[in-house]
Amino acid sequence: MSAKQIVLAARPKGLPDASTFRFENVEVKSPAEGEVRIKGLYYSVDPYMRGRMSDAKSYAAPFEVDQPIVGGIVAEVLESKAPGIAVGDLVTGRVPWATEVTVPATELSRIDPSIAPPSHFLGILGMPGLTAYFGLMDIGKPKAGETVLVSGAAGAVGTVVGQLAKQAGCRVVGIAGSDEKTELLKHEFGFDEAINYKTTPDITAAIAAACPDGVDVYFDNVGGEISDAAIMNLNFHSRIALCGQIAHYNATEVPMGPRLFPRLLTRKVLLKGFIVSDYIDRVQEGFAALAKGVKEGKLKYRETVVEGFDKLPEAFLSLFSGENKGKMIVKA
Repeated sequence: MSAKQIVLAARPKGLPDASTFRFENVEVKSPAEGEVRIKGLYYSVDPYMRGRMSDAKSYAAPFEVDQPIVGGIVAEVLESKAPGIAVGDLVTGRVPWATEVTVPATELSRIDPSIAPPSHFLGILGMPGLTAYFGLMDIGKPKAGETVLVSGAAGAVGTVVGQLAKQAGCRVVGIAGSDEKTELLKHEFGFDEAINYKTTPDITAAIAAACPDGVDVYFDNVGGEISDAAIMNLNFHSRIALCGQIAHYNATEVPMGPRLFPRLLTRKVLLKGFIVSDYIDRVQEGFAALAKGVKEGKLKYRETVVEGFDKLPEAFLSLFSGENKGKMIVKA
């Protein structure tokens, strides 16, 4: 049995390009005891994967050059030698980017497609949804009447953060990169206001106008100048959930910006960086809350779907130009 896989061809300097990836044909072994052979149906591309292409020390081990890139997948079981997983089951996990692969069953979880479409288990019912839930609820701790500001608001995490904050009784303001996205935030996801940072000459003033009572919770997905501006609008005892810094992921030098710690000190701000695996013991809590919201129609979701396994590198690179609305998914 043969399959196609995608490996890291070279560590990128700055923005990755097509030369970062290499396609290979490989043989797929039959499962041993405790293993399953799966066929990819949907693949996740996520900004955090850029960090793993570098060899800098981080919360996750870097991808190895000449080895497959690993990411989230929804797959169909083709062959199983593992108890509790049968041929035809749908599963999710983090496995090599390949059309077919044999992996230990312990790396996979069965999913129930009656709850939501299978691809949603890579988005609102997967890592992005759980990231939004725990970052907002555990770190942001929103209270009714407060103002929540979300950067990268039209992405897979940001759209969920905004809706959860609205359900908590907050005023919600999103920052995104096009008029189409800001309209989407207001009219589909219920944000009170949205700012197009690309057409706004003074983002600090724009945040002040959209948040007349200041910002109580800032959910930071981007970093850079947008976060500099957000911090200048923080209230006393505000909270920052530091989720992503996509503005810096492809930087080749350490960027210089305003010295913000005095502001954080004088406003008595809580800032906490986190990753979703910090909450591994509470995954079922988050999943149950998100699944209930989806089932009841209280949580809406968007996906940008790219067709074809060969399009995985292209879809990944498009994340850095902001082409996705909601979760970027590649359908095999």
